[in-house]
Amino acid sequence: MKDLDHGLERKFCRLGEELTVTDGTVISGYASYFGQCDQGGDVVAEGAYGRSLKAMQATGRRVRMLWQHDPAQPIGVWDEVREDSRGLYVKGRLLTDVEKGREAAALIGAGAIDGLSIGYRTVQATRDAKGRRLLAELELWEVSLVTFPMLQNARVGVKGETPDGADLRDVAAVLRNARRMLTQT
Repeated sequence: MKDLDHGLERKFCRLGEELTVTDGTVISGYASYFGQCDQGGDVVAEGAYGRSLKAMQATGRRVRMLWQHDPAQPIGVWDEVREDSRGLYVKGRLLTDVEKGREAAALIGAGAIDGLSIGYRTVQATRDAKGRRLLAELELWEVSLVTFPMLQNARVGVKGETPDGADLRDVAAVLRNARRMLTQT
Protein backbone atom coordinates (compact mmCIF):
# COMPACT_ATOMS: atom_id res chain seq x y z
CA MET A 1 0.00 0.00 0.00
CA LYS A 2 1.27 3.48 -0.84
CA ASP A 3 1.64 6.09 1.90
CA LEU A 4 -1.23 8.44 2.67
CA ASP A 5 -0.24 11.22 0.32
CA HIS A 6 1.58 9.86 -2.72
CA GLY A 7 1.31 7.40 -5.55
CA LEU A 8 -1.34 5.88 -7.81
CA GLU A 9 -3.66 3.51 -6.03
CA ARG A 10 -6.45 1.27 -7.26
CA LYS A 11 -9.74 0.36 -5.63
CA PHE A 12 -12.13 -2.21 -7.02
CA CYS A 13 -15.88 -2.54 -6.92
CA ARG A 14 -18.44 -4.40 -8.97
CA LEU A 15 -20.47 -2.55 -11.57
CA GLY A 16 -23.43 -0.87 -9.88
CA GLU A 17 -27.08 -1.78 -9.96
CA GLU A 18 -27.63 0.35 -13.04
CA LEU A 19 -25.32 -1.79 -15.21
CA THR A 20 -26.43 -1.48 -18.79
CA VAL A 21 -25.05 -2.35 -22.18
CA THR A 22 -26.80 -0.68 -25.10
CA ASP A 23 -25.95 -1.35 -28.75
CA GLY A 24 -23.12 -3.50 -27.41
CA THR A 25 -21.09 -0.51 -26.22
CA VAL A 26 -22.64 1.54 -23.38
CA ILE A 27 -21.94 0.53 -19.79
CA SER A 28 -22.73 2.25 -16.52
CA GLY A 29 -22.38 1.59 -12.82
CA TYR A 30 -20.74 2.67 -9.60
CA ALA A 31 -16.94 2.66 -9.52
CA SER A 32 -16.92 3.57 -5.81
CA TYR A 33 -19.40 3.68 -2.93
CA PHE A 34 -19.13 6.19 -0.11
CA GLY A 35 -18.77 5.02 3.48
CA GLN A 36 -18.05 1.37 2.70
CA CYS A 37 -14.83 -0.28 3.84
CA ASP A 38 -13.04 -2.23 1.12
CA GLN A 39 -10.79 -5.25 1.56
CA GLY A 40 -7.75 -2.97 1.88
CA GLY A 41 -9.25 -1.11 4.83
CA ASP A 42 -10.04 2.10 2.93
CA VAL A 43 -13.28 4.08 3.15
CA VAL A 44 -14.06 6.83 0.61
CA ALA A 45 -15.78 9.88 2.10
CA GLU A 46 -18.69 11.56 0.37
CA GLY A 47 -17.38 14.38 -1.81
CA ALA A 48 -13.86 12.91 -2.13
CA TYR A 49 -13.88 13.19 -5.93
CA GLY A 50 -15.52 16.63 -6.22
CA ARG A 51 -12.47 18.86 -6.55
CA SER A 52 -10.77 16.47 -8.99
CA LEU A 53 -13.84 16.20 -11.22
CA LYS A 54 -14.24 19.99 -11.30
CA ALA A 55 -10.56 20.48 -12.19
CA MET A 56 -10.81 17.93 -15.00
CA GLN A 57 -13.94 19.56 -16.36
CA ALA A 58 -12.33 23.01 -16.25
CA THR A 59 -9.35 21.82 -18.29
CA GLY A 60 -11.28 19.56 -20.66
CA ARG A 61 -9.53 16.41 -19.44
CA ARG A 62 -11.36 13.09 -19.01
CA VAL A 63 -11.19 10.14 -16.71
CA ARG A 64 -9.69 7.30 -18.75
CA MET A 65 -11.36 3.91 -19.30
CA LEU A 66 -8.69 1.22 -19.18
CA TRP A 67 -8.53 -2.56 -19.31
CA GLN A 68 -7.20 -4.00 -16.01
CA HIS A 69 -5.36 -0.71 -15.21
CA ASP A 70 -3.06 -1.06 -18.19
CA PRO A 71 -2.35 2.46 -19.55
CA ALA A 72 -1.40 0.88 -22.88
CA GLN A 73 -4.91 -0.59 -23.22
CA PRO A 74 -7.63 2.05 -23.31
CA ILE A 75 -10.89 0.29 -24.19
CA GLY A 76 -13.42 3.10 -24.29
CA VAL A 77 -14.44 6.49 -22.99
CA TRP A 78 -16.34 7.59 -19.91
CA ASP A 79 -18.98 10.06 -21.10
CA GLU A 80 -20.30 10.72 -17.59
CA VAL A 81 -18.40 10.61 -14.30
CA ARG A 82 -20.16 12.13 -11.29
CA GLU A 83 -20.67 11.88 -7.59
CA ASP A 84 -24.12 11.34 -6.17
CA SER A 85 -25.31 10.44 -2.68
CA ARG A 86 -24.21 6.79 -3.14
CA GLY A 87 -20.78 7.13 -4.70
CA LEU A 88 -18.94 7.65 -7.96
CA TYR A 89 -21.23 6.90 -10.90
CA VAL A 90 -19.76 6.29 -14.35
CA LYS A 91 -21.33 5.83 -17.75
CA GLY A 92 -19.38 5.28 -20.92
CA ARG A 93 -18.85 3.43 -24.16
CA LEU A 94 -16.71 0.40 -24.85
CA LEU A 95 -15.06 0.97 -28.22
CA THR A 96 -15.75 -2.20 -30.15
CA ASP A 97 -13.46 -1.02 -32.97
CA VAL A 98 -10.64 -1.71 -30.49
CA GLU A 99 -9.84 -5.41 -29.96
CA LYS A 100 -9.80 -5.18 -26.14
CA GLY A 101 -13.08 -3.22 -26.26
CA ARG A 102 -14.72 -6.08 -28.17
CA GLU A 103 -13.24 -8.56 -25.71
CA ALA A 104 -14.50 -6.54 -22.74
CA ALA A 105 -18.02 -6.39 -24.20
CA ALA A 106 -18.01 -10.16 -24.76
CA LEU A 107 -16.69 -10.85 -21.24
CA ILE A 108 -19.30 -8.59 -19.67
CA GLY A 109 -21.99 -10.28 -21.74
CA ALA A 110 -20.83 -13.71 -20.61
CA GLY A 111 -20.71 -12.64 -16.97
CA ALA A 112 -16.94 -13.22 -16.77
CA ILE A 113 -16.12 -9.60 -15.90
CA ASP A 114 -18.27 -7.41 -13.67
CA GLY A 115 -15.81 -5.27 -11.72
CA LEU A 116 -14.77 -1.64 -11.85
CA SER A 117 -11.60 -0.28 -10.29
CA ILE A 118 -10.50 3.28 -9.71
CA GLY A 119 -6.98 4.60 -10.18
CA TYR A 120 -6.23 7.72 -8.16
CA ARG A 121 -3.77 9.72 -6.07
CA THR A 122 -4.62 10.35 -2.43
CA VAL A 123 -4.73 14.07 -1.68
CA GLN A 124 -6.08 13.95 1.87
CA ALA A 125 -6.63 10.98 4.20
CA THR A 126 -6.70 10.13 7.90
CA ARG A 127 -6.86 6.95 9.96
CA ASP A 128 -9.72 6.13 12.30
CA ALA A 129 -9.53 4.30 15.64
CA LYS A 130 -9.98 0.95 13.84
CA GLY A 131 -6.98 1.60 11.59
CA ARG A 132 -9.07 2.18 8.48
CA ARG A 133 -7.91 4.85 6.09
CA LEU A 134 -10.58 7.51 5.51
CA LEU A 135 -10.09 9.01 2.06
CA ALA A 136 -11.32 12.61 2.17
CA GLU A 137 -9.97 13.87 -1.17
CA LEU A 138 -8.79 11.93 -4.21
CA GLU A 139 -7.38 12.92 -7.57
CA LEU A 140 -9.16 10.52 -9.93
CA TRP A 141 -7.14 9.35 -12.92
CA GLU A 142 -8.91 6.36 -14.40
CA VAL A 143 -11.66 3.78 -14.00
CA SER A 144 -10.85 0.30 -15.28
CA LEU A 145 -12.84 -2.80 -16.03
CA VAL A 146 -11.31 -5.53 -13.87
CA THR A 147 -11.68 -9.16 -12.93
CA PHE A 148 -11.44 -8.88 -9.13
CA PRO A 149 -13.19 -5.99 -7.36
CA MET A 150 -12.06 -4.99 -3.89
CA LEU A 151 -15.35 -3.63 -2.58
CA GLN A 152 -17.27 -6.90 -2.10
CA ASN A 153 -20.79 -5.62 -1.36
CA ALA A 154 -21.11 -3.38 -4.43
CA ARG A 155 -22.89 -5.80 -6.81
CA VAL A 156 -24.67 -5.87 -10.12
CA GLY A 157 -28.39 -5.49 -9.40
CA VAL A 158 -30.52 -7.33 -11.95
CA LYS A 159 -27.75 -9.30 -13.60
CA GLY A 160 -27.48 -8.94 -17.30
CA GLU A 161 -30.50 -6.76 -17.97
CA THR A 162 -30.57 -3.52 -19.87
CA PRO A 163 -33.42 -0.99 -19.55
CA ASP A 164 -35.22 -2.49 -22.53
CA GLY A 165 -34.88 -6.03 -21.10
CA ALA A 166 -32.20 -7.33 -23.51
CA ASP A 167 -29.79 -9.75 -21.87
CA LEU A 168 -26.05 -9.01 -21.98
CA ARG A 169 -25.48 -12.43 -23.53
CA ASP A 170 -27.69 -11.33 -26.42
CA VAL A 171 -25.52 -8.24 -26.85
CA ALA A 172 -22.39 -10.43 -26.87
CA ALA A 173 -24.00 -12.65 -29.53
CA VAL A 174 -24.73 -9.59 -31.69
CA LEU A 175 -21.06 -8.55 -31.40
CA ARG A 176 -19.88 -12.06 -32.35
CA ASN A 177 -22.20 -12.09 -35.37
CA ALA A 178 -21.03 -8.64 -36.45
CA ARG A 179 -17.38 -9.76 -36.17
CA ARG A 180 -18.15 -12.87 -38.29
CA MET A 181 -19.83 -10.72 -40.93
CA LEU A 182 -16.84 -8.37 -41.06
CA THR A 183 -14.38 -11.22 -41.50
CA GLN A 184 -16.47 -12.79 -44.28
CA THR A 185 -16.49 -9.66 -46.43
